[in-house]
Parts: sequence; C-alpha cells; structure tokens
Amino acid sequence: MKKLVVLSGAGISAESGISTFRDNGGLWDNYRIEDVATPEAWLRNQELVLDFYNQRRKQAESVKPNAAHYALAELENHFDVTIITQNVDNLHEVAGSSKVIHLHGELFKSRSTKNPDLVYEMKTWELKTGDLCEEGSQLRPHIVWFGEEVPMMAVAMDITEEADIFLVIGTSLAVYPAAGLVNYVAPGRPIFIVDPAQPEISLKKNMTFIQEKATTGMDSLIKKYLLPDN
Repeated sequence: MKKLVVLSGAGISAESGISTFRDNGGLWDNYRIEDVATPEAWLRNQELVLDFYNQRRKQAESVKPNAAHYALAELENHFDVTIITQNVDNLHEVAGSSKVIHLHGELFKSRSTKNPDLVYEMKTWELKTGDLCEEGSQLRPHIVWFGEEVPMMAVAMDITEEADIFLVIGTSLAVYPAAGLVNYVAPGRPIFIVDPAQPEISLKKNMTFIQEKATTGMDSLIKKYLLPDN
C-alpha cells in the first residue's frame, strides 16, 4: 500500500466554520496574537489566554467535519494515510482518520505548566484558573504558541521522507517550520497542492496545483489523480 502523507492547514477547517487568523469578523479579530498565543501572554494575563482558548474550544464543539475531512478518512481504504496537521481542532479524528499528527497542539487537551509530559483529555470546553495537574501546577492549553518549539516536527519530517505521495491541503505554506516539509519529500515523488491560491514556493517538476477550496479540490484530486479508475 502506498504511503500518502497529508499536510493540512486552516483552509480545510475554515470550510467547517472554524475561524482562521485571516478571517474578517472571526474570533481572532478581537485579539492580538501577542496577547493570547505566546508564552509571554500567558505570564502577563493568564485569564485572557484561558478565555480565548475557551471560546475557540466552544466554537469548535459546534462544528462538524466537511467533505474534505471525510474524503481523507476514506482514502485509508486505498492508501497508508498519515495526516500532519497545523490545525488544533479534532475534525480529522472525528471524520475517521486514524493517524493524525498535530504539529501545533490539540485544542481539546490541556497540559501541566511545570511538566509538559502530563497531558490530559478535556471533558468540557472550559479550562479555568485553579484547574491543576496531578502534581499541583496550573493546567494550560496544549497548544504550541508562537516562540515555542514544535516538538512533533522531527516526527513529521521522518514521515514526510517516507511518503510515496505528498498532499498539501488548505494551507498557504507561509507558516514555518511546517511549510518546509515539502523539502523533505523524496525526489521524484508527486506533490499535490490543493488551495484556492497558488503558494509562493519554488515550483518542482513533480508538483501539481489544484486551485480550489478543500472540499471541491479533494474531489478533483481523487477523480483525476489518486483514484482515476474508480
């Protein structure tokens, strides 16, 4: 079975109704990244950071996977699929994908501020001051904030190197280090990029652009390239 490795970004979740950084009128409009998504923000105003992620969690609970999420899950019947996602929502898992690597953390998990190995599934959307880990330290969102290391990056690079087919969907390839994963695809292996805008990256001979949104683009990709005989 060929290995299909997928890098997904905010565009795939946006079609389910989850706000992205660039949305006008979205959740991020009311906040500066520096105030809610950095270690310094956490030290400066813990309540504001907790409230912001509580709102994001509450919003994410109300949305459902879209056709692109389900299409990726369905491809497990034909390929060995691993999804590397920049998204912190759980829509890939809800849709049925079995191997998902979250580069930037997971919205529905919390972790200890003192011991990063203590990570917990959240039972509700709300995380409050005074919610403690088993060692007695405050719980924080299990999110990789700007300025923090991306601990799953090395794993993602190794998996990308093994890809027979590499698919990029719903991302402008503007956020590093995730955007650099395309450089780890072995020479000669096909790379497909599904996004309405063509990312500003150097074109490779084996790179195919499908300039559509995630849902329609996945349909085009499957019918024309991945499973043309089905």
